[in-house]
Amino acid sequence: MAPEDLQQLVRRRLWELARTVEEASRRSRWVIPADTIALMARKGGRSFISEGLAQFLARAIDVPENRVRRAAGLPPVGDERESITTRPHLRIIGKDGA
Repeated sequence: MAPEDLQQLVRRRLWELARTVEEASRRSRWVIPADTIALMARKGGRSFISEGLAQFLARAIDVPENRVRRAAGLPPVGDERESITTRPHLRIIGKDGA
């Protein structure tokens, strides 16, 4: 993985969620300080997380842990949600109701 993948993920998710670094830090249960999250999201900087912090960063930016691990170049962990299949459950209804 490219070293900027984690930075792009953090930056994009903070923007998508309209979440400040302080809010993200609070969602990580204060394990990852707001200053550290700000450094991770900074363009042109370098970011690194250990395996133990991946789950807390994932919680902070509302993504599955394996997504953070993949962006950080860490090995994936087992996830019981992997086997869940989803598909769209939408129906198109015409003007006549059919």
